[in-house]
Amino acid sequence: MARMPPPASSLLWRSLRAYQIYGANTDVGKTIITTILCKAAHKLWPGERTAYLKPVSTGPADAADDRCRHIRRFAPDIATKTLFQYDLASIPPDETILAEISRYAAHQAHYGPGWLFVETAGGVHSPSPAGSTQADLYMSLRLPVILVGDSKLGGISQTVSAFESLKIRGYDVETVLLFREATYGNHSYLADYFGQRHDIPVRTVPEPPKLLEDAVSDAAALSRYYDDCSGSAEVQETLSHLDARHEDRISRLESMSAAASEKIWYPFTQQKHLTPEKIVIIDSARGDYFQTFNSQGTATSDAASSNALLQSSFDGSASWWTQGLGHGNPSLTLAAAYAAGRYGHVMFAEAIHEPALAVAETLLAGLKNPRLKRVFFSDNGSTAVEVAVKMALRASRLRYGWGPGDALGVLGLQGSYHGDTIGAMDCSEPSVYNEKVEWYEGKGFWLEYPTVEYSQGVWTVKIPDGMRDLHAGPSNVAYPHLSSIFDVESRESRGEGRFYEHFIRTTLERFAVQGRKFGALIIEPVVLGAGGMLLVDPLFQRTLVKIVRQSAHVFGNTAPGTNSVADDRTWTGLPVIFDEVFTGLYRLGRFSAASFLGVEPEISVHAKVLTGGLVPLSVTAASESIFQAFASDDKSDALLHGHSYTAHPVGCQVALESLKEMQKMEARGDWDWARTAYQRAETESYQDLSAPDHTREGLAWSVWSPELVSWVGGLPTRFVGGVWALGTVLAIRLISSDGSTGYKGSAARAVHAALLQGRVNADSDRSSEPQWNVHSRVLGNTLYLMAGQKTTQETVKGVENLLREVLENTSNRT
Repeated sequence: MARMPPPASSLLWRSLRAYQIYGANTDVGKTIITTILCKAAHKLWPGERTAYLKPVSTGPADAADDRCRHIRRFAPDIATKTLFQYDLASIPPDETILAEISRYAAHQAHYGPGWLFVETAGGVHSPSPAGSTQADLYMSLRLPVILVGDSKLGGISQTVSAFESLKIRGYDVETVLLFREATYGNHSYLADYFGQRHDIPVRTVPEPPKLLEDAVSDAAALSRYYDDCSGSAEVQETLSHLDARHEDRISRLESMSAAASEKIWYPFTQQKHLTPEKIVIIDSARGDYFQTFNSQGTATSDAASSNALLQSSFDGSASWWTQGLGHGNPSLTLAAAYAAGRYGHVMFAEAIHEPALAVAETLLAGLKNPRLKRVFFSDNGSTAVEVAVKMALRASRLRYGWGPGDALGVLGLQGSYHGDTIGAMDCSEPSVYNEKVEWYEGKGFWLEYPTVEYSQGVWTVKIPDGMRDLHAGPSNVAYPHLSSIFDVESRESRGEGRFYEHFIRTTLERFAVQGRKFGALIIEPVVLGAGGMLLVDPLFQRTLVKIVRQSAHVFGNTAPGTNSVADDRTWTGLPVIFDEVFTGLYRLGRFSAASFLGVEPEISVHAKVLTGGLVPLSVTAASESIFQAFASDDKSDALLHGHSYTAHPVGCQVALESLKEMQKMEARGDWDWARTAYQRAETESYQDLSAPDHTREGLAWSVWSPELVSWVGGLPTRFVGGVWALGTVLAIRLISSDGSTGYKGSAARAVHAALLQGRVNADSDRSSEPQWNVHSRVLGNTLYLMAGQKTTQETVKGVENLLREVLENTSNRT
């Protein structure tokens, strides 16, 4: 089965020292300095191949090969090539340019040891044919940079600005070269600036000779100039420095896993079994992909010297669910730099800055929850949950008049998990995450719940045995498609939630008899993430919230059927907390996962995608009635919680940019390709089942295709127990041969390993083509894959094809 090729990898080979030449501006002498470097490289390493590549050439069509002709004329032993002329009638997309550069570089590496100089066009931000700036276009290649400085008037500013533009995008500028010009002396200032501040050497070459009228004399003068410059000590020192930097980079990559094995303590990892070769070395990341070190390319033999040392690895866990707008997103990077330059960090108590206020206003408006009025900032999801619980417990204690000695718990769902700090940990039942933590003391009760999966052509709401046996409930219920399950209002009107109501009321009344006290209901809406990627029946969660709000008599000293408040903006029963750290902000296709349930919480927790995957930041949004529970003349009654970096301006500015960008994407219809696929599939399903049509506003959709979900769900039940896809998430529950379940299950390990292994692009039989794989995480027997909000349909298709191959092969061996 053919697979879509991945985007261009970072370019690194043992045999080939490849460098990209950027100019601080147009007309700074890039081609002249590149010619000097090419000629010098051939002199110093005469047995090696030196090549020059011009990816995009500007100017008229008849001058398309000018620079190549120039280098061939004065450095005749150099291999040269121009890929694209700017004024071509057919504009090549950026992906094509990158692919051609990669192909040419791999071809050069195949020859053995050598040099490759890739010259850009114009300045750092000169546009590509498709319109993106060069600084953005070439980021994924991550070639180390030779920056040609500007020796003219104003050149200091141009050179420093060009350097900062490259630095902020993750380029490594290895050296600065420019003409030695006596009038302005830019090289003296730049040598101090780069040397002292950035430890980057600055070297100069003489200016080229003035143009002579006689073409023969001019060519002879220029030839002498190139001979002299290419043999100069400064140029030779420059190449020696670049050669050493190339070796240092590879040596560092080769040694990182062993050093990490000795010095790093990894999260969620039993390091007794983590040998150095299992540690993934990430050199950089761009878009949906890591660039990972390929240990198979480390051999020093001539036969393996052309193997690429880096490969593209699809970030299949969205970097632990944080990634939304792609690694190295220039807009987010600039937002971070802007805030860092404007503020750094400023203390937040009794103060305000624009990024914090703007992100609070944007978030509240996007959530469209009339209950939520206040935003509290913290640094990560677990801490934000602790803040939410503090808020809820205080409000409940005041409402019901409980004393300091009354022990309060929370209501939640079995298998839920809200973080690793002690307070958030206590909000979950005993599990592998917390049962061996000495201070853990689970404080609450966690209900059973029905889950949703697709298997053998049917979407099924699976009622747990304990719930069904205890309350004589229905057996598992089948639906034609996922949107039918998420049509909670129609299901509720048909009475499908009455069984849930009975189960929940009976459970709560048992607590009243036992005298147990609860201060909050906390749930992960729609999906329980760390608990195993469990898709919960949304009607159950909707019903749970409603019944809790009707049950003040269970939690406090009130008569059945009465509430202590009269409006629907003030909480009743218990404060409801929605932990949307994972499921919120378009992870499941909507701004808020609460919209799937049609009920609104008093407290809402957000993190991860909040900043698009760039920096840590979290928020706890709360209602005014919750806020007023802390109002007092006594400072000790305030919410005494915070940390030194509360409302960090960099995080707030990035979050603002992230929220606005995702909202623009939704408004533009950037995900319509996925929505349309599911709408078409559901329409066909309706026709097949002769079921009535209904509004598409509540359509449940995913970037993972309905064809893939159908195919996976049709695999043998001895291998796949069920599958679901929603928004950017795909979860596959595999069957363990030894019967193990939960976090300790091992059924997904073989699939995980096969995805990580990957293989050479199946569309080519060339060994020089880049390899790619999928870096994923597993939760026991559940394999999940996660895309970002900017992941393209083509990328998803490529990952799906690889996943099909892996699942088919693994299934046949099971």
